[in-house]
Amino acid sequence: MVNAPPVDNQHIYRTLGLGCRAEIWVTDANALVGAIDILHHELERIDRAASRFRADSEIAVVQRAKGRPVAISSTLVEAVSVALRVAEATDGDVDPTVGNAVSRLGYDRDFARIAGGVCGSLPEELPVVGWRSIELDRANRTLRVPPGTLIDLGATAKALTADRIAQRVSATLGCGVLVSLGGDIAVGGPSPFGGFRVGLADVSGDVEAPETVTIASGGLATSGIMSRRWRLGRHMVNHIVDPSTGLCPAPTWRTVTVTAGSCVDANAASTAAMVKGATAVQWLDSLGLPSRLVTVGGRILRVAGWPAGASAISELTESTR
Repeated sequence: MVNAPPVDNQHIYRTLGLGCRAEIWVTDANALVGAIDILHHELERIDRAASRFRADSEIAVVQRAKGRPVAISSTLVEAVSVALRVAEATDGDVDPTVGNAVSRLGYDRDFARIAGGVCGSLPEELPVVGWRSIELDRANRTLRVPPGTLIDLGATAKALTADRIAQRVSATLGCGVLVSLGGDIAVGGPSPFGGFRVGLADVSGDVEAPETVTIASGGLATSGIMSRRWRLGRHMVNHIVDPSTGLCPAPTWRTVTVTAGSCVDANAASTAAMVKGATAVQWLDSLGLPSRLVTVGGRILRVAGWPAGASAISELTESTR
């Protein structure tokens, strides 16, 4: 996962949000209070719209509608639109209709409540309903999902929120900013000299980051099996689901880190790579997305120009816009 070590000209705030560690760095101390306000506003905004763990969230109302169209906010329209775009771009490997599958694995409440393990057994394979079953009317701002379908926007909403916070802070406060939500990173505005330093580790926030890169724009995201994992009966499972089976994909990668023109695109690619397994290397290379893949055994593969060791990737991020 990702952590961003501080330097002298970065001013930092840390909190919890969306079930993960939320952090913001700004290059101007006078902008920190305003940046914090934007951070909390955007976290609450997406949580009220898209949380599957809040009975009062918009997505929960949609799922209780038994297949009827429901009027939704512009926030949820954007979040679902992004999720559908990502599903199409990843050939359905990142699919927002995995909610039932994730719940069958025990992830049906805040992660803190299942981290110690849950009772049960590994379910049988069951493909998800599929993203094409979602009916989003952008013009009239309505959303309909098939009865019994649970939508999980976790694979895209967090990254979208990181992008929104970075864009709002840089546009309104005029400073450089790095936002990290559980290790999904978005950068905006003028960066420190050389860019923001980002440490790469298996778990977000780990101080023992074996590799460091710098990023001056765009987004960077890591998906992996080492952070959000838990025991389901006798089986170890995690939050990444293969939509074709409704189960966790066979473990090929410990982590996949990708940089792109936005956090949404970086996170979409890193998550899809976890599902694609061994074919992810060729797929990422064909897209020209600089990526770092770590096998379950610890071997590191660098794709599409990802630098070796501590180096700068700001110019690579620019090229993927």
